[in-house]
Amino acid sequence: MAVDVGQKAPEFTLVDTELKQRSLAEFLAQGRPVVLAFFPGAFTGVCTKEMCTFRDSFQRLRELQATLVAISVDGPFANKAFAAEHNLPFPLLSDYNREVVRLYGVYHEDFAGLKGYTAAKRSIFVLNGSGTVRYKWVTENPGIEPPYDEVFRAVEQLK
Repeated sequence: MAVDVGQKAPEFTLVDTELKQRSLAEFLAQGRPVVLAFFPGAFTGVCTKEMCTFRDSFQRLRELQATLVAISVDGPFANKAFAAEHNLPFPLLSDYNREVVRLYGVYHEDFAGLKGYTAAKRSIFVLNGSGTVRYKWVTENPGIEPPYDEVFRAVEQLK
């Protein structure tokens, strides 16, 4: 089941790079837009480029009073090393049980030809301050980066 624009984003709780439980409700508590960025894997070429682009644009998101949360199926230890190596200033959450990628309908089965390996599809959800999806972008091709300008416009429209 996929989550679509106009729907309430499903609640979740995942661990961050410090093994702390973080919930969607926590990020929405301030009533500001939340950008959920699902990515297939830490330390891979396009994912590194994407997360570093968000890092380099992070001030713009702060000016828009938006919160960015990145989610992958990598373990919290890999996410911690990835965040440290690239100085990522936003939370990276670990969906190691693959529950949230399935809940949002953004997962690849048998990713990269590896039977039984499920990874997140590269996807972006922009939520308004009450948790309703106002923008959604999902790609089947893990080699494609998100349309960053489109994402920022979606956040700007929530101001």
